[in-house]
Amino acid sequence: MIKRKWWLMFLFFSGMGSQSLNAQFVSVIVSGSVRNNMDKSPLPYANVVMKSPKDSSFIAGTITNDDGRFIISNIKPGTYLIEASHAVYGNKIMSIYIGSLSSNIELASLDLVPNSEMLGNINIQGNRSVISADLEKKIFSVSDNISGIGGSILQTMQSLPGVTIQDGRIFLRGSDKVAVLIDGKQTALTGFGSQSGLDNLPASAIQRIEIINNPNARFDANGNAGVINIIMKKNDQNGWNAKLGFASGLGSLWVRKKNLPNIRPQYTLTPKINPSFSINRRKDRVNVFFQVDDLYTETLNKNEFADRFYDDGTIIRGQLKRNRNTNFLTTKGGVDWYLHSNSTFTFSGLFGSEKIIDRGDQPFFNGDLSKRLRL
Repeated sequence: MIKRKWWLMFLFFSGMGSQSLNAQFVSVIVSGSVRNNMDKSPLPYANVVMKSPKDSSFIAGTITNDDGRFIISNIKPGTYLIEASHAVYGNKIMSIYIGSLSSNIELASLDLVPNSEMLGNINIQGNRSVISADLEKKIFSVSDNISGIGGSILQTMQSLPGVTIQDGRIFLRGSDKVAVLIDGKQTALTGFGSQSGLDNLPASAIQRIEIINNPNARFDANGNAGVINIIMKKNDQNGWNAKLGFASGLGSLWVRKKNLPNIRPQYTLTPKINPSFSINRRKDRVNVFFQVDDLYTETLNKNEFADRFYDDGTIIRGQLKRNRNTNFLTTKGGVDWYLHSNSTFTFSGLFGSEKIIDRGDQPFFNGDLSKRLRL
């Protein structure tokens, strides 16, 4: 009777042991969530990596979904390091033990602290396309076009599609019936017949140029070929705002034809220097603004050679050379009064100054250039 009792107890514990062995799992699914430590909000697209505690070698990894949750499958029982990290948050590493008694293990939430230093260094930049269009007009951003730096508005407009310049007159698609406006208004610089005054305004003073091929009724009827609207730069942010700019270029670095002897050298370096400054002060619905642009250029304005042959065999060789210094100064100032979101009253003034100095030489020599006859 006693032997039979021990035999029954042996079978009972053997069965319990076999059930325990059968309940162990070879691989485990590990899940959890990653959250913001400040407000406990979920952090999507965070990296979650499991590493070996011995050498920190990679075991498995994934990223969190839109709800901040992650799932890592096929993890063998054992001890691991789990690390959670995010692009704008710090990382967190913790040691975990994965047992074999359950096929699914839910970890405690991994809470990450915002990295203030990293947030302070993030800088998002974007550049608007130089050319954009909508249903009514095409917009050309002059401030983003490096090829327009250092020139005048008239020179910049020559590079626009459909626009040609002849003797100071602007043609749009072959027609000179073009209304040229500044900030949506007709000015003395942009009257019909000739817009040569625009050659005195530096391109650095404008923000964009709008070309309206099919103007509606609110524009002047004389501009039946289209409207070109020149938008000047103007800051309207609250408080004090200022901007300082400088652009320069070297220009030509060569001589087309050598001077005749003993006259001042012709310009071989034709620089452009273009400093600019703007400032505004806005408080509530009133904005006071001021802008100044200066464009200085040096050009070889004329360099012509002529030979005269007379019936008696006399030869006179001549040259007409002209070095030109040009300085365009443009200032604009005014006041904006914002009545409401769709209406603004503006009182402004535009002043331009043009100064041209020519230093020229016109020598006349005999045929072999051995004697200068006149200067």
